[in-house]
Amino acid sequence: MSEQSGIARADYGIDAPEALRNIALGGVVAVAMGLLLRRRGRSWASIVASCVGGCMMALVMLMVAGSKVGKLRLRDRLLDSLGLRGDERVLDAGCGRGLLLVGAAKRLTSGHAVGVDLWTKDQSGNSPDAALANARAEGVAGRVTVTSGDVQRLPFRDATFDVVVSNLVLDNLHDKQGWTQAVRDLARVVKPGGRLLISDLAHTEQYEATLREEGWSEVERSGPRFLIFPPVRVVVGSKPAS
Repeated sequence: MSEQSGIARADYGIDAPEALRNIALGGVVAVAMGLLLRRRGRSWASIVASCVGGCMMALVMLMVAGSKVGKLRLRDRLLDSLGLRGDERVLDAGCGRGLLLVGAAKRLTSGHAVGVDLWTKDQSGNSPDAALANARAEGVAGRVTVTSGDVQRLPFRDATFDVVVSNLVLDNLHDKQGWTQAVRDLARVVKPGGRLLISDLAHTEQYEATLREEGWSEVERSGPRFLIFPPVRVVVGSKPAS
């Protein structure tokens, strides 16, 4: 199996499928309400309802495009920024169907990529089997391992990984205590001199502050990157060597 043919068959799913469904249903209802109001002669109300419905359907299309195209571009930019040598041990925390996990593995030669997730419904068809299927499809199954675990209590020893990445995961924890605990545990499993990259839609100032509280001095925060949907913010840090 060639990598090129494998790429065509890899499927990284649709993000936030329940939210996508709800927005789509809301858009259909709004458009239908606009048509009903128009028949009743309430032109302005009809225009407003139709515009709301149209905007909701446009958002659905944008979200689907983000899931199918935008996040692949985001993956490449994030991993390119790390400049992997190829011999690293990499962790993708909250790997889902393996987007960054497989992307990192494709950049490794003697290294290995590990994915950990709780396999929730934040992504369609989210499961360990789906992640491994994508690794096989892209020709990197021998460089990939997946396991179950919580980003707040990672099932790994201290200083296990050269590079840790987490993409659009921590925001799902909903509160400052959860974000802080997750960042601390991500930092814990990074080797001295290793790197941590967290990308998210919000709260990255809290992630940066937590890393600095943990003694990380080389921390940068950038974004949002509006050229890619979703427009994420990125925090990158290097763990002190001693």
